Amino acid sequence: MPGDSSKVNINAGGIEKNTFDAIVIGSGISGGWAAKELCEKGLKTLVLERGREVRHLKDYPTATMNPWDFKHRTELPVSQLKNDPVVARCYAYNETSAHFFVKDHEHPYIQEKPFDWIRGYQVGGKSLLWARATQRWSKYDFEGPARDGFAVPWPISYDELAPWYSHVERFAGISGNKDGLDTLPDGEFLPPWELNCVEKDMQAKLNAAYKDRNVIIGRCAHLTKPNQIHLDQGRMQCQARTLCERGCPFGGYFSSNASTLPWAEKTGNLTLRPDSVVHSIIYDEQKGKATGVRVIDAHTKKATEYYAKIIFVNAACLNSNLVLLNSTSARFPNGLGNDNGLLGKYVAFHNYRGTLYASMPGYEDNYYYTRKPTGAMLPNFRNVYKQEMDFLRGYSVHFSAGRSRGVETQEQIGAAYKEGLTEAGKWVVFMMMQGETIPKETNHVRLSKDKTDEWGVPLLVTSVDYDDNDEKILKDFLEQGQEMLTKAGCTDITPNDSKQAPGLDIHEMGGVRMGADRKTSLLDKWNAFHNCKNVFVTDGACMVSVSTQNPSLTFMALTARAANHAVEELKKGNI
Repeated sequence: MPGDSSKVNINAGGIEKNTFDAIVIGSGISGGWAAKELCEKGLKTLVLERGREVRHLKDYPTATMNPWDFKHRTELPVSQLKNDPVVARCYAYNETSAHFFVKDHEHPYIQEKPFDWIRGYQVGGKSLLWARATQRWSKYDFEGPARDGFAVPWPISYDELAPWYSHVERFAGISGNKDGLDTLPDGEFLPPWELNCVEKDMQAKLNAAYKDRNVIIGRCAHLTKPNQIHLDQGRMQCQARTLCERGCPFGGYFSSNASTLPWAEKTGNLTLRPDSVVHSIIYDEQKGKATGVRVIDAHTKKATEYYAKIIFVNAACLNSNLVLLNSTSARFPNGLGNDNGLLGKYVAFHNYRGTLYASMPGYEDNYYYTRKPTGAMLPNFRNVYKQEMDFLRGYSVHFSAGRSRGVETQEQIGAAYKEGLTEAGKWVVFMMMQGETIPKETNHVRLSKDKTDEWGVPLLVTSVDYDDNDEKILKDFLEQGQEMLTKAGCTDITPNDSKQAPGLDIHEMGGVRMGADRKTSLLDKWNAFHNCKNVFVTDGACMVSVSTQNPSLTFMALTARAANHAVEELKKGNI
């Protein structure tokens, strides 16, 4: 059985053939960055991806298709949606993108509490599917846990990570405006997108109405005006098609497929192995460190072991937890590095339950001429500098405005309806929250004791839910959202609680958190295990807290920082 290392058929090609300087588990946003940094530094690097190969341009089959080219005009059949109810709830899942999403029935997991686990098993992972919002965390995000006592202190500060934010921003290409906010630090930006007329007026009114709130244009990983480094990657200007989840043939937004993986490949140091389901990490009791990774071929089910001096775990948060929990040995019977029993615990996420819809009277003589990939953003204004509310932490606010199509008619068919579609309707506004949740020991994942998948890997059990703090944040957002929309001149304001399960935010974090104290954390300030220094975790699993910002840019910066540290330590002979 694959779960029994004594019965695994290992290395038909010989140990030397399967030995590398570094192994990276996962090829998504953080895995791609690990590969780039390690390969650039001269390390022969093996990237293991459990899903199929997806090559930039070549493997984006729907990228240039028209709606009428699809059998169901971009919609999915009801039968398919019922068969995979979790992924069906994802906003980007449709006939144009379904091939990049994991189907529930093909990769089951056990929901002890409702949790919508959205996954992308292919080369590039969810970097082909992400929403591409990229904000730096502020010093207050890193200082919050220590100040307010709701989690262990971050072992690093904003100032320590700031150079690495700059490093990844310049390469990835981030559009944004220099806003000068201490709550949302500026970065290395390409020219920003432009708010439309209604969004601009709302921005002016809200900024005038509140001293503690600042509406800005959203920051996103799109090439508004490529620099030479982006052209060198073979990428071009974003065309504002907003068809991003299909894969971008222009490389207009950042993905592993268009950016970091081809860059790593150009060094000659990359070996990419798709269809490789990682079973576990191999720990050598005598050497006191990890020596390799056990892999099950996705198709043949044959087991193979690969060896390396350093290992980066970037399988995406919950799968990274799964791999590490399954990496047992005499030294670590409860999972790699898990001396304190905290592996898989303190999982957190973003609360997206609150939304508001409204109408905006007037502006009938204005329209907008671009499908920009971002809207307006309002950074967190609750509990930023001190604890002042009856809940911990806060939320960021995102909104956008647009015009509906067609006159309102009772009949949705006929000549009058068709004629009405040629006219622009009223302006409408959509507003949403991105709330910070507090890591709790009870919010955890673990391995099933009796159920495995077809590769012999135990199924993951998710046990994550909301608490009273989340309900208070939601209530405050809905109240403040209505107030802000009213001050901005909106009418017909409708608040909504989606009551969606955790996970649909696709921002799960934690389970393998960083920290200075090995009694309360698993990773040190360089993202290496306290007690297994040659294994690094730099995806969402490493996060101490979740802030109110989108997390992917922080994953990138942490990964680049850790990879460069790992190379230095390797050269010194310390790992």
